[in-house]
Amino acid sequence: MAVRMLELLEQVEDDDAARMLAITGSGASFCTGFDDGVDPRLVESFAVLSKPTVAIVNGDAFDEGLELAMAADIRVAISSARFAITQLKRGAMPHFGATQRLPRLIGAAKALRMMLTGAALGADEAMRAGLVTYLAGNRKELAQLSGQVAAAILSRAPLAARLVKDAVRKGCDMTLEQGIRLEEDLYALLQTTADRAEGVRAFLEKRKPLFRGN
Repeated sequence: MAVRMLELLEQVEDDDAARMLAITGSGASFCTGFDDGVDPRLVESFAVLSKPTVAIVNGDAFDEGLELAMAADIRVAISSARFAITQLKRGAMPHFGATQRLPRLIGAAKALRMMLTGAALGADEAMRAGLVTYLAGNRKELAQLSGQVAAAILSRAPLAARLVKDAVRKGCDMTLEQGIRLEEDLYALLQTTADRAEGVRAFLEKRKPLFRGN
């Protein structure tokens, strides 16, 4: 499955018709860990995908499963989901990005508490901490909410969405001055695109824009 997902990520990145990628678990859990030997590139490839990504957390997200969810841009979770990093109990440590992404999402103190004690966060607490972006009460609500989130993303200009994602992701590792300069450069690039011109025309004509991703 990991090999197939890596292939899928490459396909989505290269396919101009693919506007976003959402992943979810096929059973009662989102993902409670990886088998030994899974290529570390799996999570990183998901994290660096240029198109918007959504993790639909339909159940528990533990260990590598949480690391995978954290690599998404947005996490929509069911209220019964739990979130935990437990590798230290087995004498191991996270190696798919948890030591870096978790502190950036919820702060160093909360991240260390989770990793050093193995304590799980419930969905409500994860939402308050900033680990979860949207919260649904049950599976029906999860499907509806996920659809609404996807529809909102897909209604936006795809090139603008990709550039915003690029600015936010790269800007997190820059000074404020460098990040603002990056934003300015990407804004100037966007002004040369057909989608930007269509957005202006649609606004003036008071109609819905027809973005084509170019």
